[in-house]
Amino acid sequence: MVLKRWRRILLGLLVFIVAWEVVAWVAARALVVNADLSSADAIVVLSGSSAYVERTHKAAELYREGRAPLVWLTDDHTRGGWSSALQRNPYFVERATEELIKSGVPADRIRIVPGVASTTRDECLILRDYASSQGVHSVLVVTSAYHSRRALRSLRQSFAGMGTRIGLHAVPVSSNAFWWLHPEGWRSVAGEYVKLIYYWFKYE
Repeated sequence: MVLKRWRRILLGLLVFIVAWEVVAWVAARALVVNADLSSADAIVVLSGSSAYVERTHKAAELYREGRAPLVWLTDDHTRGGWSSALQRNPYFVERATEELIKSGVPADRIRIVPGVASTTRDECLILRDYASSQGVHSVLVVTSAYHSRRALRSLRQSFAGMGTRIGLHAVPVSSNAFWWLHPEGWRSVAGEYVKLIYYWFKYE
C-alpha cells in the first residue's frame, strides 16, 4: 500500500512537471513576436535595465550586418550597479552605450533618444517624436522576447498614420533557449501578462 501510494505521488508529480513545462512554453511563446525588416534608417534598443546586455548584443549584430547606419538607445533613467572605473553607479543607458561600442558599433553611430521613458507607452511616443524630428521613416526595434508583443503593439499604435515602417527583433532572456523555464524568465512572463491586459484596456 505504501509503495503504491508513493508511485501515485511520483506519477502525479511527473505529470505536474510535464504539464507545467508545456503551459510555461505556450504562455511564453504567445508573448513572442518578430517583425523583420531587411533594412531600416535606425536600429532602436528599448530600455530594460539589466536586459541591456542581450539587447545591445543583438543590436550590434544587426548593425554589423548593415541593417541600419545608426543605433538609438531609449533611456529609462535607471542606474545600475557600482562601477569601480567610474566610481559611481552609471545609468543603464551608459552601460548599454559601452556594450555597443565593445560589440563593434562606433561611438559616433550611437544616439540616445532625448527624454525619459518610464513606461513602454512613453518610450514609443518619445521614439515617435524623435524619429519624426530626424526624418526617419523606418526603425528596427530590439527588445526582450517576453516584451515583444506589447512593444510591437504599442509601437504600431504610436506610429499610426505616420507611414513609418516598424520592424522588431525579439531577444531571449540571457540568450537562454529555455528562458521561460528559468525563474527570471517565468517572473517576466507572468508580469508581462498583467501589463499586456492593462495596456489592452487602457490604450485600445
